Amino acid sequence: MRTQVGIVGAGPAGLLLAHLLHLRGIASVVVEARSRDYVENRIRAGVLEHTTEDLLVGAGLGARMQREGLAHHGVHLRFAGRDHRIDFAALTGRHVTVYSQHKVVQDLIAARLAAGQPLLFEAADVAVHDISGDRPRLTFRHDGAAQELTCDVIAGCDGFHGICRPAIPSGVLEIFERTYPFAWLGILAEARPAADELVYVNHPRGFALLSMRSPELVRLYLQCAPDEDLEAWSDDRIWAELAARSAREGFALNEGPIVQRGITPMRSFVVAPMQYGRLFLAGDAAHIVPPTGAKGLNLAAADVAVLARALEAFFRHGDTGRLAAYSATCLDRVWKVQRFSWWMTSMLHRFEQHSRFERRVQLAELEYLAGSTAASTALAENYVGLQLAV
Repeated sequence: MRTQVGIVGAGPAGLLLAHLLHLRGIASVVVEARSRDYVENRIRAGVLEHTTEDLLVGAGLGARMQREGLAHHGVHLRFAGRDHRIDFAALTGRHVTVYSQHKVVQDLIAARLAAGQPLLFEAADVAVHDISGDRPRLTFRHDGAAQELTCDVIAGCDGFHGICRPAIPSGVLEIFERTYPFAWLGILAEARPAADELVYVNHPRGFALLSMRSPELVRLYLQCAPDEDLEAWSDDRIWAELAARSAREGFALNEGPIVQRGITPMRSFVVAPMQYGRLFLAGDAAHIVPPTGAKGLNLAAADVAVLARALEAFFRHGDTGRLAAYSATCLDRVWKVQRFSWWMTSMLHRFEQHSRFERRVQLAELEYLAGSTAASTALAENYVGLQLAV
């Protein structure tokens, strides 16, 4: 087989890149190790930046999002038993949209298949070859047969544990990493949201986040130990701990059946550069952010927007300048987003090693944020999304 761009991974990054390339008349083949059912139904992030929403609408992918998504014009910070609202609309004139990542993926898969473009699920033994030359290759098995795909470019959109980043020769990549001393216990429950916008909670017992996926489905999180035993958390214990941490006068959670639960580790991770030869990394293959700032999917979308423009210049005009600058362009945004996600994480979580002094400084940070228009604006600008550098 032969194509212009071989894309490894059918998550949001790979599928969105394939769609943006299709709109530009650039051929691609998407290769995914998992099944279609798995990819379409794994529940992940659910907050889309204003810029990501604009990107999806501009690419003709916004119909269901605009119909089912929940526009949020602010978030609440809860600490010391009271709320402070960050008003995105007043501070930036923009908003975010709550729309689950698995629905974004479903929309992208539907668009790919409707366009009759190749999307190969359950591809086994995927490997990349010759990435330092001008004819890189993908080999894999699909439907029981060995396949070889010759490309002009390979996009590694296969996540943190994928095969593309390790294919780059040793010594090329510089790795920046931080592992946090806590994790999130997350649940999906059939219940009405207790608030109309996300609530971020700083509490002496630990962080909590009250989010939602729809008017009938909530996504709730508790800070926990990285090695937490999920079996030790009964439904009653989860609801009791959520109630304790989110307590505020006049506030009550709405409980309901818990339909999904899991432990999410917390890490910050960046590799530089995000390219080697004709292999370009995007999304979680190149960087991970702690979920506190709701940036993972949005950062992946920003990567592929830059890459799609660069590939358009390359294939239409033979211009390699944008491709050469891909990593530097993306990393400028990546580090700004890492800073914001680290700041939100540091400000809102309980750190066991913190002294009483450090705990009071953390609360003073929140008090300052609540009382300063400038500080609130900085949070709002980062939360709704920095402008895309494309």
